[in-house]
Amino acid sequence: MHHHHGRLRTAGLLAFLFAMVLVVGAIVAAATETPAFIFVFGILGLVSVAYSYWNSDKIALRAMQAYPVTREQAPALYAMVEELASRAQQPAPRIYISPQPTPNAFATGRNPEKGVVCYTEGILNLLSERELRGVTGHELMHIYNRDILISSVAAAVAGFLTTITQFFILFGRGGRGQNPLAIVGALLAAILMPIAASMIRSAISRTREYDADADGAELSGDPLALASALNKLDGGIRQVPLNEDPKHDAHAHMMIANPFGARAKQMFSTHPPMDDRIERLKSMAGQ
Repeated sequence: MHHHHGRLRTAGLLAFLFAMVLVVGAIVAAATETPAFIFVFGILGLVSVAYSYWNSDKIALRAMQAYPVTREQAPALYAMVEELASRAQQPAPRIYISPQPTPNAFATGRNPEKGVVCYTEGILNLLSERELRGVTGHELMHIYNRDILISSVAAAVAGFLTTITQFFILFGRGGRGQNPLAIVGALLAAILMPIAASMIRSAISRTREYDADADGAELSGDPLALASALNKLDGGIRQVPLNEDPKHDAHAHMMIANPFGARAKQMFSTHPPMDDRIERLKSMAGQ
């Protein structure tokens, strides 16, 4: 595995997200003259993160209507996953298949021992065995790099920040009016904090995707296979995008490619530009 500078950046962004929770709590506490809000928001933030992390696999698999497959049902997939897991000297994850026609894949599970790789039927029909092996290497490295924890924490904290700032708008305006600057600050936080949290969450997700591309290509020993797979996925998803609804949107960041087929604004996109990812992999192959 590479020692990515992006991991230090990820840790810094996560720390900043948690700091934002405490800052919002402090602002709301001052505006409502209720100091306990600082501690309440801190505790609720930790509870939200713990719940998201512990249940991330169940929630994501249920949203994609995924079902487990046995070795007898998918011998080639099992052989591929176990071969790459052995190369990484890590446990092999469980394998699930989603009936979605949109070509995509994602990894989940709270640790390598509980890891899951889920493939859609669309990706199994679209990619060659070599390309699918490249995708599998990418997803395994998400598990082994513990990106599931990182993405769960980022998503939970970003969602919690949005919730608590909305809470202030609805219930926090009944303060006693003795600190108008704090009230103005809280209103500004209600507007700006969710935007900032979404930007940070997206930056974390993009960093982890770049790292999983590099580590996955190193694990499979075939960067061009993953590059070819990403190119096919980009076109395939445009033809058959995933339906946009809340249950899918909440887990889109976990997938190897943006499942909606739209070019989201770079500031808020949870996936790096596909062209950039492909070029990086081609450069890696050239080296």
